[in-house]
Amino acid sequence: MDPIILYKIILAVVVFAVSLGVAAYMTWGERKLAAILQDRVGPDRAGPLGLLQPIADGLKMIFKEEFIPAQSNKWLFILGPSFFMLTACMTGAVVPWGSGLEIGGLYYPMQVTDINIGLLYLLGVVSIGVYGIMIGGWASNNKYAMLGALRASSQMISYEIAMGLSLIALVMTTGTLSLAEIARQQDEGLAYVVYQPLGFLIFLICAFAETNRAPFDLPESESELVGGFHTEYSSMKLGFFLFAEYINMFISSAVMATLYFGGYNFPFQHELGLEGNTLAIVQAVVLLLKIFIFIFIFMWVRWTLPRFRYDQLMNLGWKVLLPLALANIFITGLVMYFTGKLA
Repeated sequence: MDPIILYKIILAVVVFAVSLGVAAYMTWGERKLAAILQDRVGPDRAGPLGLLQPIADGLKMIFKEEFIPAQSNKWLFILGPSFFMLTACMTGAVVPWGSGLEIGGLYYPMQVTDINIGLLYLLGVVSIGVYGIMIGGWASNNKYAMLGALRASSQMISYEIAMGLSLIALVMTTGTLSLAEIARQQDEGLAYVVYQPLGFLIFLICAFAETNRAPFDLPESESELVGGFHTEYSSMKLGFFLFAEYINMFISSAVMATLYFGGYNFPFQHELGLEGNTLAIVQAVVLLLKIFIFIFIFMWVRWTLPRFRYDQLMNLGWKVLLPLALANIFITGLVMYFTGKLA
């Protein structure tokens, strides 16, 4: 087998395993953080400091009774969470995790695939992820689930527009759609959050809405819709829906760190005397640290801010973020024109 193909397969498996592992322990981290904010202990029974709690939760999901409503569409009911989980795992393929490794005299980039339309790939995969929620909500034959699915689809479609427009301004600044090239450019200069602070803020808010995280968790609002689109789900099918949300948080954090905060680059990395594989490994660790900071923000906001009303959610997306994203494109164009960067 071609060594490059073998390396790509191994890297894909590693990225998949890291995504699952981080997502699993994000559940523990969120419960601990919530406990700290609410002045309580949090999980502390399964292993020291409750560190085995994610494993216990996973085993519980696996061994719970499998339940499929009698009046549901069986195959679509199973397809919904499977499709949602699949799209969540696909997004990590274009994230550059480091500059590259040198193995056996050959150079291997630490990215599963470096396609020159990486941003379009991300937006495309994220946009089809809503089909998993819609299929699951409709196939459940439950009014609460259907209402949750309709909320999720309208919410994600609404905020994807502002998210895409915020990225247009970034593409104007960078001149590329490749995440690897965007990360490389930030090694040579300032992080792009300096040039696109408004674009980053819009992208961050849209990321909260896209991942159905509070204060935008209207699709699964338990005070109104019991459990929303996954009301009828149990066992690992419910686990897929819940787990995919944490994977989406992890990948969203990785994308924001890559696009706006230098990715795997860090200050004075070339002055430290690190070279080759050592530098690549340190870069991967630095990227993970940036990701964990964003994950903390996701969790902090969830346990701090109250949930929006649905009309407020739609108003924010269409009447605030969309005009701001368009204004950001216009301002970026003006700045580039008057600084001579736009021909």
